[in-house]
Amino acid sequence: MSLQDEPPKRLGSLIGLAARQWRRAVDLRLQPFDLTEATWMPLIHLARSKEPMRQKDLAAALALDSSSVVRVLNTLEAAGLIERGEDEEDRRAKAIIITSAGRALARKLVRLSEDLERELLAGFEPGDVAAAKRLLERICDQLLHFNVKGRRE
Repeated sequence: MSLQDEPPKRLGSLIGLAARQWRRAVDLRLQPFDLTEATWMPLIHLARSKEPMRQKDLAAALALDSSSVVRVLNTLEAAGLIERGEDEEDRRAKAIIITSAGRALARKLVRLSEDLERELLAGFEPGDVAAAKRLLERICDQLLHFNVKGRRE
């Protein structure tokens, strides 16, 4: 049997596959809004933030580089979902302010995402879902402690 014939068995491969398939399902559900994960995730982060965020903070929260975030912010700004203003602490930095239209859309997106999650997890035991969430949270915490060489700090 060749490697191509084997289903992914390693945990990392399964997590990656599940993440890609989940993201695709969300993207398909959000097609009517002309949004992909690249645009809706920043919008959700901005809506959940208690105060306007800086571009670098948003990039860090999304684990993206600043240049990628700039393109996304340009798209969101052109759609009237965000505005860029002066940062009160650092005049050189721009504060990203979500508009009322952006907040309304973010609320709708969260509801759609929650509905999709309920659909996808229907039939699973609540205890299994809770255990999977705990495990994934612990894995994410562990990964935060790995350096660029893939070694634990």
